[in-house]
Amino acid sequence: MITIRDLHKTLGGKPVLRGVNLEVRKGETIVIVGGSGCGKSVLLKHIMGIMRPDSGTVAIDGTDITHLPEKELNTVRRRIGMLFQGAALFDSLTVAENVSFALDEHLRLPPDRTRQIVSEKLGRVGLLGAELLMPAELSGGMKKRIGLARAIATEPEIILYDEPTTGLDPIMADVINELILKMQKELGVTSVVVTHDMTSAFKVGNRVAMLYEGKIEETGEIEAIRNTGNPVVK
Repeated sequence: MITIRDLHKTLGGKPVLRGVNLEVRKGETIVIVGGSGCGKSVLLKHIMGIMRPDSGTVAIDGTDITHLPEKELNTVRRRIGMLFQGAALFDSLTVAENVSFALDEHLRLPPDRTRQIVSEKLGRVGLLGAELLMPAELSGGMKKRIGLARAIATEPEIILYDEPTTGLDPIMADVINELILKMQKELGVTSVVVTHDMTSAFKVGNRVAMLYEGKIEETGEIEAIRNTGNPVVK
């Protein structure tokens, strides 16, 4: 579903991605781990097409998005949902308006249909009835769940998660982990999860890829990564 080949990106004169190669299979959850500042979020932004590489390619379901014009890129982006690190809700919009944002921007559905979709997605994340709340009234865990409801509002084929459990207590972090598993099982989505929370990584992932010094150091199934002989990964 996602194929990354020899991806390079330099930011502020510092090489961040130095030849990343990665394949993400349709319907799997792959977890990308690595130290702070190693380029995990930068890699996600390339998959979304928010950043363009200096060289190399990113293909979504066979379509190379690296040099696509913005209009065509937006068509591909509609197949992707993203849960941002801090949820990135719009402070001035209600929960319902946040969840329906992409629907309102791109699909122009009848209001009744939009409300129906918003209720359905909030129900999936366990927050039905929160429609009229403002982001300032939400806890950290609620914000993450609203962010996930917004990410799945357009029924994407791919969901990207940027540090989904950061800043949450262990119980709420596990609620988010269960939601990630639920999205994969019920919606059949392909997921890429960036995290440094190894409990979360081993729970939600089918495979783990470690980003180190700008490249993928190792990729493998959960048990293979747990038992690796690679000292960097250990």
